[in-house]
Amino acid sequence: MTNLIQQPTMVLAAGNKHKEIAEYVGRLNSATEALSIAHMKSPAGWREPGQIAEFDEYTVVLRGTLRVETRAGTIDVKAGQAILARRGEWVRYSTLEPNGAQLCGGVYAGLFSGTSTS
Repeated sequence: MTNLIQQPTMVLAAGNKHKEIAEYVGRLNSATEALSIAHMKSPAGWREPGQIAEFDEYTVVLRGTLRVETRAGTIDVKAGQAILARRGEWVRYSTLEPNGAQLCGGVYAGLFSGTSTS
């Protein structure tokens, strides 16, 4: 059966500044276990703690630049580009541009199980 998702569920993000995460599809908003699709808005200067990815994480940058640090180096992902962080890989995300960034946050395998990603 086709289901209209009326609105997202807002999720609290880890990091030094407020980052808006609106989950449209996933455990919290649509009781979907297989994946999560969210729209994210990161302010300038936002940075999250480094973490070991518990799932493959796909992120599309819609506006601005997302900095992705890994043990292998640093990658700046610009609008119109995407990045895949593999499960088990150490990764840290940040937003450096003055206007922040908008991301189509990814297709995670069941990321949000509560109200925080930390």
